[in-house]
Amino acid sequence: MSTIPVSVFIIAQDEEQHIGRLLDSCQMFDEIIVVDSGSKDNTQSIAESKGAKVVHHDWQGYARQKHFAMGLCQHEWVLNLDADEELTDEFVNEVQSFIAGNHDCVALKCRRNDLFIGRFFSRFTRLPTNTRLFLKAHAKYRLEDKVHEGPDFEKKIGYTNVYFKHYGYSNIAELTDKYNKYSSLKAEEKFHKGKRPSVLKLILIYPLEFIRNYLVYRYCFSGLRGFIFSHLSAYYALLKEAKLFEFSKTS
Repeated sequence: MSTIPVSVFIIAQDEEQHIGRLLDSCQMFDEIIVVDSGSKDNTQSIAESKGAKVVHHDWQGYARQKHFAMGLCQHEWVLNLDADEELTDEFVNEVQSFIAGNHDCVALKCRRNDLFIGRFFSRFTRLPTNTRLFLKAHAKYRLEDKVHEGPDFEKKIGYTNVYFKHYGYSNIAELTDKYNKYSSLKAEEKFHKGKRPSVLKLILIYPLEFIRNYLVYRYCFSGLRGFIFSHLSAYYALLKEAKLFEFSKTS
């Protein structure tokens, strides 16, 4: 069976819990590269057993790590994935159709469905989007960004409602730990770019973000799980602004 001419690249560290599932879902792609920043568990051996090329690279931040991994890819089309994700057959078929299509798009923005408290979110929910498939020659990572690092594109991007699965938010403790880490990185990044806190935004960000997630993005269709997730998303938005305020007072 012929493979799809796409290079998958993944940055990872200590992901033995997830990475086997991800790599099993990527077997239709011609090349799989895992850049490991120093795993002390079985991440590397699992990746190698699944046919991935494993390269060690000391941690340099999300953007620089992904930029390095992309540079190792042999194909023009690349697919960036996280170790705690999984592709569906429908998603793989969508990638194959997109790269063979007659269009001028240099990237594909797709949906992500998060596993949260034992279930994925409702099909009526407006799922978040991520740009994961792209022509590497047109991708530019924001190398100084500490989190939510891109890449950026100057040319046309395609869209699909087909989603991949994400297991990194599976429970409240895991999600809040990530939100705490990411909010610190984002607040520090914004502060060093010269941004300063807004009193109005500090006051309004939580209720507005909750309304946006629960009603506009329709997490209300996922019952109490959607209600809890919407509150946690609002909390994350507040954390970023509160920590920016903290930086402005202590730096």
